[in-house]
Amino acid sequence: MADASPPVPPPPPVGAPLPAPPAAPAGAPRRPLWKRPLVVFPLVIVASAVSTAGVLMLLSNIYTRKWESRETVFRVVDLPPGTVDPAEWGKNYPRQYDSYKRTVDVIRTRHGGNEAPPLKRGEPVGPEASKLEIDPRLRVIYSGYPFSVDYREARGHAYMLSDQDVTRRTTEFKQPGACLHCHAAITPAYHQKGREAGIPDDRPREQLMKGFEVVCKMPLAEARGLVAHPVSCIDCHDPQSMQLRVTRPAFLVGIGELAKGEAPVPHLPSVERWRLEGRRGTYDPNADATRQEMRSLVCGQCHVEYYFQKDTKLVTYPWHNGLRADDIERYYEATAFTDWTHKDAGTPMLKAQHPEFEMWSQGIHARSGVSCADCHMPYVREGAVKVSDHHVRSPMLNVNRACQTCHRYPEEEIKARVEVIQGRTRELLDRAEDACVDVIRAIADAKARGATDEQLAEARKLHRAAQWRADFVQSENSRGFHASQEAARVLGQSIDLARQGQLKAATIKTGK
Repeated sequence: MADASPPVPPPPPVGAPLPAPPAAPAGAPRRPLWKRPLVVFPLVIVASAVSTAGVLMLLSNIYTRKWESRETVFRVVDLPPGTVDPAEWGKNYPRQYDSYKRTVDVIRTRHGGNEAPPLKRGEPVGPEASKLEIDPRLRVIYSGYPFSVDYREARGHAYMLSDQDVTRRTTEFKQPGACLHCHAAITPAYHQKGREAGIPDDRPREQLMKGFEVVCKMPLAEARGLVAHPVSCIDCHDPQSMQLRVTRPAFLVGIGELAKGEAPVPHLPSVERWRLEGRRGTYDPNADATRQEMRSLVCGQCHVEYYFQKDTKLVTYPWHNGLRADDIERYYEATAFTDWTHKDAGTPMLKAQHPEFEMWSQGIHARSGVSCADCHMPYVREGAVKVSDHHVRSPMLNVNRACQTCHRYPEEEIKARVEVIQGRTRELLDRAEDACVDVIRAIADAKARGATDEQLAEARKLHRAAQWRADFVQSENSRGFHASQEAARVLGQSIDLARQGQLKAATIKTGK
C-alpha cells in the first residue's frame, strides 16, 4: 500500500539563504512582547544573573556570620594565670570588657541603687548617700557597731574597692585584711603569700588556702597594698579557656560544708548528685557543678552572709546547717559567735552582711534553674556573637533581655509586679524595724530600772533573734524579690520575736 504522507522537500543547497517564515494570516493577533524569543532570552539571562548574585551574597553572609560566631576571641595578647588588670583581658575579649566598664554607671531603681558621687574622706553624709539618714531607726538598731556610723547604698562593681577605702567603717575602726576577700581581685595575692610561706606552685589549692590564712590576719591597711583592682575577670574565669571557675577560698570551704550536711538544696542538683553517689572526697564546684550552676556560684562567692573567726580572722560562710536565716542562726548559736554587744540593750548581736545567694536559693527562680547571670547578666547579640552582658545591674534596668525572654508580659506590668513584691516586703520590714527599736528601748528602760543581766537574759535572746531576721532581709539587696515568701516568713518571725522580747522586758519587776 502506497505511503499517503506528503513528500518531504529537499534541504536547501549549502550556503543558500533560509526561506522566510510563513506570513501570519491576515487579521491574526500579534505575539506579546514578553513571548518573543528576542526579548525572552535576554530577560532569562538577566534574571539568572541576578538570582545567582543574590544566592552568592546570601552564602557569603551566612559564611561570614558563621565565621563570626566561631571567632569569639581575638588573640591579641597572652594572658598569664595571674593577670588581674581587666584591660588586658579586654584586648582578647573586647565585647565583654566594653560592658564590664559600664559598671561605673549608677542608676537608681525604686528599691535600690545610689546616685551619690564617689565618696571622699571627710565628706558629710547626706540623705542621697546614707541609709542612716533615710532610715534613722538603723542608728538605734546598729548602736555600738560601725554600721551605726556609716552605712551607704550599694553601688556597682567598679566601686567595691574604692568605696571600701573611704567608708568610715574602715577609716575609723580597725579592720583585718579579711575585708578584701570580696572587695578586690585578690586571689593572686593569696597565691603570692602562700608561695612566700613555702607552698610550691605545684600545690595550687594548698597554696591558695595558706595565703588566704595569712592575708586575713593582716591589718587591712597593710593588706590593701597587695591589690589594685576591684572584682575582675580573673575572679570568675580561667584566662586560657574563659571557663567559669570559683576562686574564693571561703566559698570553696563553705560550699563543701553545705554539701556535707543534710539541708535540702534542690536548686543545686550537682550537690544532691554528689550526695547520692556516696559523698566521695570533697564537693568541688569547679569539678562537680554544671555550667548553669556555675553562672550562680561565681556570684555566690561574694554575695553571701559571712563572718570573721575571732582569732584567725578567717572569712567563714556559716552554711553547715543550710542556707536559711534559721539554719545560719543555729550555727552561730552552736559556736557562740557574736559580732558586737549592743550599746543600749547590752545584747550580744549578729550582723547580716549581704545574703543574696542564700535568699535566692529559697526562691522560685533558683528552683526553676534560673541563674544569677540569666537576670543580672543576660545574653546580648553583637552581630552573630551571643555574649553575656557584663554590665551587672538590676534586671529592672534591662527588662527586655532580663525578664521578657521568659515572661511574656508588657514591661510596665513586669515592673509593677516586682514593685508590689518589694513594696510589701518594705512594709513588713518597717514593722520589724519598729519592733526591734521598741524591744531595744524596753530592755534599756528595764536596765535603767535596775534589772539584772539574769533577768534580761530572755528578752535579750529574743532581741538577738528578732534583729538577726530583720537585718537578714534589710541587708539583702533584692528587697525580698529573690524569695518573697521566704522574706515574708523571716520578717513575720522577726516581728513576733521582737514583741515577745519587748513584753518580757516591760514586765520585769525591779526594786525601782
